[in-house]
Amino acid sequence: MPDVIDFTGKTLRQEPVPEVFAQADGSKVHALFRAVHRELANRRAGTASTLHRDEVRGGGRKPWRQKGTGRARHGSIRSPQWRHGGVAFGPKPRSYAGDLNKKERRAAFVAALAEKFSAGAVTMVEGPEFPFTKTAELAAFIFGSPKAARTGPATLLVHAQDDVSGALMERVARNIRRVGITHTGALDVKDILRFPRLVFTVQAYEEILRATRTDR
Repeated sequence: MPDVIDFTGKTLRQEPVPEVFAQADGSKVHALFRAVHRELANRRAGTASTLHRDEVRGGGRKPWRQKGTGRARHGSIRSPQWRHGGVAFGPKPRSYAGDLNKKERRAAFVAALAEKFSAGAVTMVEGPEFPFTKTAELAAFIFGSPKAARTGPATLLVHAQDDVSGALMERVARNIRRVGITHTGALDVKDILRFPRLVFTVQAYEEILRATRTDR
């Protein structure tokens, strides 16, 4: 059962684990792999480009006659084995974007969160507004002290997408090396699996529950 704390670190209550996250499902490993592979592939620019032999300037004349020189025959100085020649099978601009259907994306997202709930790695924070304005204050809240932030477990702080204090959270947290911050609209499977600990605001947690009840 995840703890609900306030911004002083005091435990207010414990929330029951929602049924959808109640048990980690080991059969969804392939869905997790496909989801993470898709997310990483979609980040690739796909702009790498090389010149094939027909695109390199020059090389229109045969460098030497076919026979009688004792050297290997060549037809162009722009063939791949020549310096400054074309590249054989080199990359060309392309899209690496992949896709998953909604059902599989939702299954992977739920499986990733279920694993965190089963490991007791989810905490929720409740409060009227984000009270911290300094990085050291947030580090002390998450890790116990600013010094402990250097070695503590990497933590992902998730706020609601329309949270007015989201910009302040991102500004305060950006200099803490072992803290990531995102909002519910950008939270993905890769981030859930990457961070050993997740800290949700209550508003973000409610948004996640609503999203998992429908197609994601």
